[in-house]
Amino acid sequence: MDYRLDIGESPATVPGGTAILLLHPSTAETDRIDTEFLKADTDRFLVISTRTSAREVQQKLDYYDVEESRADILDTLSVERGYSRRSADNIHYVSRPEDVDGIVDVTESFLSENDGKRRVSFDSITELAYYADDDAAVEALSRIVDLLEEHDAVGLFHVSTEVHDAETIERFRELCSGAIEVDEDGHVDVEF
Repeated sequence: MDYRLDIGESPATVPGGTAILLLHPSTAETDRIDTEFLKADTDRFLVISTRTSAREVQQKLDYYDVEESRADILDTLSVERGYSRRSADNIHYVSRPEDVDGIVDVTESFLSENDGKRRVSFDSITELAYYADDDAAVEALSRIVDLLEEHDAVGLFHVSTEVHDAETIERFRELCSGAIEVDEDGHVDVEF
């Protein structure tokens, strides 16, 4: 199954199983790219957030006019921080942002239980590394990439270029099919 990908000079479509790094400096605006990725020919999508709460993810989807009825959200922050949690069929929680097994389990359930074109956005791998470590972030990325391939889905994985050393970024790159790089000025460079 092919998925539309109209971001910068990216290929017009990518096959199921494609994992894409979204590389950016900490201050770069990535919400537009993320939401464009989620909007395109998608039946269901999962947003995994180690950076913001489910409520903030919903606000972002609303602001960028993304159809929230197709969304599942995995909030990894609210339980640990004691935030109020919304009870909804499409909002999932794990106990803490470094819970790699919990994140992978929710992702696998999402992909197994939904048919059609499915997309996963992980915002962000860098935050996962902050709470756990680089090895845990690489492990999570690797396991989710395997799930994307198994279920013919596609994924976008946020990584801040200012936080990780070149070796760690290369480990992330090796797991993915392509990369979208955004610089401080918002210029987008695509490599597949």
